[in-house]
Order: sequence, then structure tokens, then C-alpha cells
Amino acid sequence: MSSETIGPAPWMTLPKTQAVIAALEARGGPGCARFVGGCVRNTLMGKPIDDIDIATTLTPDAVIAALEQAGLRAIPTGIDHGTVTALSAGRPYEITTLRKDVETDGRRAVVAFTDDWSEDAQRRDFRFNTLYVDAEGRLYDPTGEGVSDARDGKVVFVGDPMTRIREDYLRILRFFRFQAWYGRGEADPAALAACEALRDRLLGGTAERLQKELMKMLAAEDPRSAFRLMAATGVLPTILPSVESLARFEALVAIETEQLFEIDPVLRLAALIPDDAEAAGRLAERLRLPNAVRDRVVEAVGQEPRIVSWMSPREARRAVYALGQGAFSDRIKLAWAGSGRDSTAPQWRALLALAETWTPPAFPLSGEEILKAGVPKGPMVGEVRREIELWWIDQDFIEDKFSAIERLKAVAQGMVY
Repeated sequence: MSSETIGPAPWMTLPKTQAVIAALEARGGPGCARFVGGCVRNTLMGKPIDDIDIATTLTPDAVIAALEQAGLRAIPTGIDHGTVTALSAGRPYEITTLRKDVETDGRRAVVAFTDDWSEDAQRRDFRFNTLYVDAEGRLYDPTGEGVSDARDGKVVFVGDPMTRIREDYLRILRFFRFQAWYGRGEADPAALAACEALRDRLLGGTAERLQKELMKMLAAEDPRSAFRLMAATGVLPTILPSVESLARFEALVAIETEQLFEIDPVLRLAALIPDDAEAAGRLAERLRLPNAVRDRVVEAVGQEPRIVSWMSPREARRAVYALGQGAFSDRIKLAWAGSGRDSTAPQWRALLALAETWTPPAFPLSGEEILKAGVPKGPMVGEVRREIELWWIDQDFIEDKFSAIERLKAVAQGMVY
């Protein structure tokens, strides 16, 4: 046990949190439950707390019984691996029984429950993720290095990196993800060497798990150095062979930082690949991207209409109408990132402002009005509508409906049925 304490941290003193701990200790006695992982690590690093995870010596059945006895909802979210989710005042708490690995194959593990905190720590990935804190705020550091790693921003595997990665090959991406979020200074050489040596094993994993890790990495405030490391070790081309350069990606991250844009993991993903819709489609298939994410990435890397910083307001409005505001904004940011961002920043900002403030108007003519002009039912209605729409766009979306109707009459009268 470390001589340090971190409590009582605000998240520990929440009544909903204390209710969960009280329920577990009522069943297993004081000290049977400790906070673990990210909530402890982030508290030491001065970073925000998202999830509150708890480790316990109680078996899953005992956890469920303890929660129900206290009037809390228990959800067996990963019961085979010892995980039960407690809902306390609407907040989820993931509670996992102490475990040790019985068998691993790099994809999944067979575990046995234990009451040994050290055994539980030894099966975890990184030393700063093995930290425990009890209800009184006392800090436990089983490896003796977790506290210093957290404070120094060092991402170091528990024990031998090759062994940890062979237990779960996705830990290669987890290493780079944690490096992106928490790493400071030089990355651990032994970890990098192990990731490089075992990188090909990533290809046998599920696309969904790979995608999840990648998107979390892209959501870090500044993942550029982590992606450079992935490229240098050959991990990046192994999982994303379409990536040819990091230049546009790095420029986009810089623009987001400089312009105070929100972090956009999906657009960062698009920035990694060439402006090629087919390449984007292959990427989407490789990562099993959700349909909405796939469609956005494909649209973002499209090449028509061409986006340039010197577009006139009229040309920009035509592009917004053709693409939609979201896709136009995505293409502006990608074009900005790929163009040498400093010299043309005012022009790009002006185009983004237009996209955000100009709402494309609705086409002023209805199908019924086209029929009334004498156009027969059938495909001709669509042809006439498209011809009038092209004229309307060329007139910079003229708001004079009378002019549109007059144009319709002229087109209808000139048609040969």
C-alpha cells in the first residue's frame, strides 16, 4: 500500500457513489471494494473523471445480491468475466470481481476469480491502470510504479510488454491510445519494440474493437505524436494501409487547436486518407464504420465540386447547396489543412462562416405547379424541374417566385412532347 491518499475526491463523496460502496461492504465487509483504473489515474493526473470503476473480492452473484439488497439495480453486463453494472441514482458503476487469467489466446481470456489484489493487478495492461483506492481514500500501488507513471505521463506495461500484448493483441492500439491521451516525453522503448514486433497480430482481431480504439485515439486533444509513433513502428500502415501521409492530419489538428474548433474524431479520420471516395469506402469496410460515419467520411473526401480558398460567395453558396452545410464545412477544413494553413486562413474562415450562416433555400416550385404549366405527368416533370433548378441556382437562388414561374412557362412552351 502506498502511504499516499487521494481522498476524499469529489467523485468519491457523491451520495450515489457511497451508496454503491456501502452496499458492497455491507455484504463483504470493510475493504472488500476499491476504486480502480481511470478514476484513480485521472485524479492523480488532474484530469476529468468519466467512469467510476470498482474492483471487489465479492463474486458476481454476491455483488448482484448486495446491490439488490440495498435497492440498487444490478445489470450483469459481463457476468462471465466478473462484471456487474450498478445503477445508483441513474449513474452506472462498473463493478468487477478480482480476476486472474487462466488461459489467453490474444483475443479473449478465460479467467478465474480471486481475492488476491496483486493477482488482479498483474493481469492489467499498464502500471497506472493498476492503482486502487479504498473508501477512505488510501492509495494502493501494487507495482510500485503506477503512481509515478501517472504523475510523469509514462505509459508502461505491467511486467513484460510482449507477454501483456500476447494476452490481448489489441493492447498494441491501447498503448498508442493511452500515449495520445496521457503520455508525456519519450515513449517507453520496450513497449514500442513489442508493438512493432507483434503488429501483424492486430489483423486477426475484430474490426469493431479496432475501430473503437482508433476513434478513442482520434478523440485525444493532440494525438499527433502518438500517430507518428504508430507510423514509425509500422502499426499504422498495418491497420490503415490507405494512409499515405500524416501531413494533412497533423495540419487539421493544428487548425482545430488554433481556431478553437471542437475536436472532431471523424473528420480527423478522413484527414488521414487520400481524397478518394473508393479509398474511403474501403476504409469504412475495413473498420466496420457505422453507416452515418461511413457516409460522412466518403462525402468529406469527395472531389466535386472543387473547394478552393478563393471561391466567391456565389460559388460557395452553390457548393453548400450541392453538398449540404455539414459536408461543405468538412471539405473546407480538409482543404484548409491540405493547403498551407497560415497564408489563406482568413479566406477559409470566411467560407466556414458562410456555411454556418447561410441556409440553402427551398426550391420555389412544386410538382403541382409544373403540371399546371402544361408538362405531362411522368419523367418529363423531373426533367423540367431539374432544368428550372439549374437556372435558379445559376441566378444565385433568386427569391422571386414570379421569375421562376415565368421561366417555367418559357421552358414548358419550348418543349416538344
